[in-house]
Amino acid sequence: MKTDSEVGRMKRERLKGKTQEQAAARAGMRVRTARNYERAGTLPSQRTQPRTHRTRPNPFADDWAWVCAQLDRDPALQAKTLFAELIQRTPDRYQSGQLRTLQRHIATWRAHHGPAKEVICAQIHQPGACAQSDFTTMDDLAITLASVPFPHLLSQLVLTSSKVAAVHICFSERVESLAEGLDAGLWQSGGVPHQHRTDNLSAAVVQIDRGERPYTERYLARMHHDDLAPATNQPGEAHAHGDVEHAHHRLKVAVDQALRLHGSRDVPDRAASARFLQDLVRRRTLTRQVRWAEERDQLRPLPTRPLDPTQDLRITVSRFATIRVLRTLSSVPARLLGQPLLVRVRAETLDLYLGASCRMTIPRLRGQGQHRIDEHHSIDSLVRKPGAFAQYRSRDERFPALVFRQAYDQLVAQLPRRADTHSVRILHLAATTAESEVEAALRLLLETNQLPSVDAVRDLVRGQADRPLPIVAAPVLDWSSYDQVLSAGRAACATVSRT
Repeated sequence: MKTDSEVGRMKRERLKGKTQEQAAARAGMRVRTARNYERAGTLPSQRTQPRTHRTRPNPFADDWAWVCAQLDRDPALQAKTLFAELIQRTPDRYQSGQLRTLQRHIATWRAHHGPAKEVICAQIHQPGACAQSDFTTMDDLAITLASVPFPHLLSQLVLTSSKVAAVHICFSERVESLAEGLDAGLWQSGGVPHQHRTDNLSAAVVQIDRGERPYTERYLARMHHDDLAPATNQPGEAHAHGDVEHAHHRLKVAVDQALRLHGSRDVPDRAASARFLQDLVRRRTLTRQVRWAEERDQLRPLPTRPLDPTQDLRITVSRFATIRVLRTLSSVPARLLGQPLLVRVRAETLDLYLGASCRMTIPRLRGQGQHRIDEHHSIDSLVRKPGAFAQYRSRDERFPALVFRQAYDQLVAQLPRRADTHSVRILHLAATTAESEVEAALRLLLETNQLPSVDAVRDLVRGQADRPLPIVAAPVLDWSSYDQVLSAGRAACATVSRT
């Protein structure tokens, strides 16, 4: 059968004045075939009629009434589930290769008799009207910092009209991370849209028993400062947040391709990772300059200055030299015991203020119910009261490395009455000298099946400190080989100059 292009070429040749034999030869067909198409005046595709008859019998004809009854009862049943049931009911009638046939039959049935599907209404995005924010995890890209795994999130702000985006590295879906990502996106965009939409983030929306979803006070304060109207989609309606969700997918694909082109998924540090992301987003923005120019003109001016995305809490240090901040527990130096502190909560750190001065900054723990105990903060008190170590609530957090816990377990097994005293003094030795040397001494004692007592550890650490430095003799340099090379070079130059 000839194609439309071949018949069309034959007709064009005829219009040029060619004979029927010449036109047929140019189109690669017989003269009789050319005559038939010329008389019909139609193309091959126009002569094909849809087939209304079956070429082979329906293998599911005997059980099709049962299949339709099951689909009427529950339209969500899959063809694979029904096919497995058919095989179990009549194992000699069907084969595994007929699953695709049943899937086509069921797809046709659903098109004629199935329930109506939800229609997604296409939206017209007005320039400067809306921006969407959301978080996405980057763990599946297996990015590392100096060969160390780097699990992190990205907070992305997308202007829905131009699809221009801004990203910010973070580690949790907190209100501080949302605020930092929003600030970074607005100041990079150079303006403020009219509306900011999120999905049902706990950092922005609170669920109450009556089904209402009010916004949190801090999120509303942020919206008021930036003169933004807050909006959120209904639970389960992810398509209402589709612009930023699609932006997540495209960005992660672009990051993956850039890493593959680079030949490595390892970056030197976090600053290099941030520069890599910002450069990638900037290059993607260059392809949207026309729509970005339209939207930039519709953005409203930025506020006079950014709002510090922090939360201030007044906390008194407990008698255990710990502070509890947002359902997490952290230790502080014992000299702050009983002091009232101002804790400035940031996305990743806690700034501790005593009066007007910042005394220290500690990492903020992720999640709830977490503990962070630094053995340097109250080790002096533990040395004076070693008997409390066995029942200490945060005892496991006191061990700076696994080898310290292994040494404690061996001391409990061999010296149960003195194990706490030895362990506390070993921790004090690590806090007051070099922790790495104490850790190496414990590992050596455990590998040689020796008791990791404080005296044995102290002797090993002092032995490393008292060991004299090796005397390195001055090297003797032999320049004779260089003299031979220089002499040969001068002789060659003299020979060339004479010639």
